[in-house]
Amino acid sequence: MPAQVLKHSLAGAACIAVAAIVGLAATAVPAAAQFPTRPPPPLPLEPAQFPPFVDTLLSNGLRLVMVQNAKQPVVSVSLSLPAGSFYDAADKAGLAEMMAGLLTKGAGGRTAEQIAAAIEGVGGSLSASAGSDFLTLSAVVLANDRQLAFELLADAALRPSLPTPEIELLRTQTLSALTLERSQPEAIASRAFARGLYGDHPYGRRATESTVRAITRQDLTAFHETHMQPSQALLVVAGAIDSADVHQMAESAFSAWRGRAPSMPVPRPAPQRARSEIVLVHRPGSVQSNIVLGNTTWMPNDSRGYALTIASQILGGASDSRLFQTLREGKGWTYGAYSGVTRTRFLGTFSATAEVRTEVTDSALVELLSQVRRMAIEPVPSDEFERQKQTLVGRFPLQIESAAQVAGQVATARLLGLPGDYVQTYRQRLDAVTREQMQSAARGGMRADAALIVVVGDALTLAQPLSRVAPVRVVDVDGAQVNLGDLVVRASPLEFDLSRLVAARDSFTVMVQGNPFGYQVSRLERDGDGWRYREESNIGPIIQQQTEVRMGGDLSMRSVAQQGSFQGNAMSLDVRYAGSMVSGTGMTPGAQGMQQVRYDNVQVPEGTIDDNAVAALIPLLKWESGATFTLAVFASGKGAMERRTLRVTSEEAVVVPLGTFGAYRVEYAGGDAPGTYWVESSAPHRVLKFGPAGAPVEFVRVR
Repeated sequence: MPAQVLKHSLAGAACIAVAAIVGLAATAVPAAAQFPTRPPPPLPLEPAQFPPFVDTLLSNGLRLVMVQNAKQPVVSVSLSLPAGSFYDAADKAGLAEMMAGLLTKGAGGRTAEQIAAAIEGVGGSLSASAGSDFLTLSAVVLANDRQLAFELLADAALRPSLPTPEIELLRTQTLSALTLERSQPEAIASRAFARGLYGDHPYGRRATESTVRAITRQDLTAFHETHMQPSQALLVVAGAIDSADVHQMAESAFSAWRGRAPSMPVPRPAPQRARSEIVLVHRPGSVQSNIVLGNTTWMPNDSRGYALTIASQILGGASDSRLFQTLREGKGWTYGAYSGVTRTRFLGTFSATAEVRTEVTDSALVELLSQVRRMAIEPVPSDEFERQKQTLVGRFPLQIESAAQVAGQVATARLLGLPGDYVQTYRQRLDAVTREQMQSAARGGMRADAALIVVVGDALTLAQPLSRVAPVRVVDVDGAQVNLGDLVVRASPLEFDLSRLVAARDSFTVMVQGNPFGYQVSRLERDGDGWRYREESNIGPIIQQQTEVRMGGDLSMRSVAQQGSFQGNAMSLDVRYAGSMVSGTGMTPGAQGMQQVRYDNVQVPEGTIDDNAVAALIPLLKWESGATFTLAVFASGKGAMERRTLRVTSEEAVVVPLGTFGAYRVEYAGGDAPGTYWVESSAPHRVLKFGPAGAPVEFVRVR
């Protein structure tokens, strides 16, 4: 095209554009009329594109479900058996979980390392877990490696070697995890809720230190022989598969597996409440409270479950639900509040939860109960009902995208005895629920006036205000009932061996997963007529801290000064003791980040020890086998009195860079950081190493 013609063409186009703009301006309508003010109505519900599956039996009675899903070249193989914690004996609680933990730690002639190398070598995964009802083994591999998945899964289920070293390692890890749980308010609340909701029913049991220590290899072997049988097991294979090929592989892998599991025991009924009750778990000095409330519901195949699921979504299923919007957005009492329904083989559960500041615990609980009560007595607006229902309906396809997700959905439906078309028709059944059905289900499944309410927090602060909401029963973290008066921390004079009170210096290397990660140096020295304890800690980029504690000649507390940083945040503490009064200010790490602390003239009992001075005084205690020491401790970073205990649990040889020493193993409990100390069994009873419970961190003495 000649340049002159092109120029005129562009000019013409520009004129047309200008004319169009002018025309639009002349016919413009108000902005509000250009855009819809309401979302469009939902399109007709299309059936979920669920892949076809085949349900059959192997020659040994093992049920096999094969689900073809060729979206990805991946195969998921899962084997589920009725061998969950429901089948644990009361005095061996934790047995099923230990069984699951050991299945991949040696089986079929392979060691734990060889099993890990085999599955990781093909980029796959192999795992085992035990829930309330079922124990499940799962493997996910590329389709070309499906034969290996069957081999490893069959070895683990049929031929676990249960090596003693692995049993003892898992026992140690389990005990450490249990110790850590005792310091975590969420875990404490979960245990107390299960115990209070189910009572003596098997669903109320949880592993404890004594039950885990009681488990033997013979118990594990007997559990395997009794409960891990094919007659009630379910094998689900999903992904890029050929049904005939999978059936042949399954027969080859599991044909030698023979036997029948015992008849299903009939569980005792879970207790029902005529009115609400508060179980207040004492957590001294806690600055927040964990609230869990709820009740039992129905069997998993009860048709009201669909409606109750929608009711729970409206109440607390997401950040746009009522609990979240009221307690967080409206009141500012919590970072989040939620509700949910769970299904188990014999009984379901509804629960609602929130973590709130101590001072608003009673108000938050009243509001929680009010919102639960509203679900039963007030009709839900139609737009809110439809919005939350469609959220659930629209979310389901995202839950069946991968082979593992498909296998999980099918297995859950089969194991819980749900209808054969449950997964395929789930969305349609949800969508068919009416507002009236939802409210009826809420009345029967959310019983605000007959709920178990668990609150984990400082009972001395909370008992009185909570008693105005419902009757209160105070318990310790183990569930033992306690009298409120017994919780007042009173200092009883500890007998220190002052002849060992001499200047000392200790150096520790901080080991994380066996590797050096920092250091701690402590010094105890004369300070006029008293003593000064100084401690410097450097734990990688996490903590840099210097602490100075001044004490009188009789070890009475005088002052604490602390400065440093925690995860890059400046922290400080300035505490002054004056007789039976203590005052302090500072910025310290808390449950929800850094928190400013300030307290004036808090009264403390005579003989109180500041928590920063405990390490300095440990060598002065009168150590002997079986000794237990109870310390009245002032947690100066929180401004609260706490009771701490040091209990000798055993004597053992401990190896540190300085050599091998006889030592007392001492469990340290109370406060937010339980742990273990190893103290020289002979004078001067210096600390050889110590570490927090449930974490791969140790402070090892090097000088």
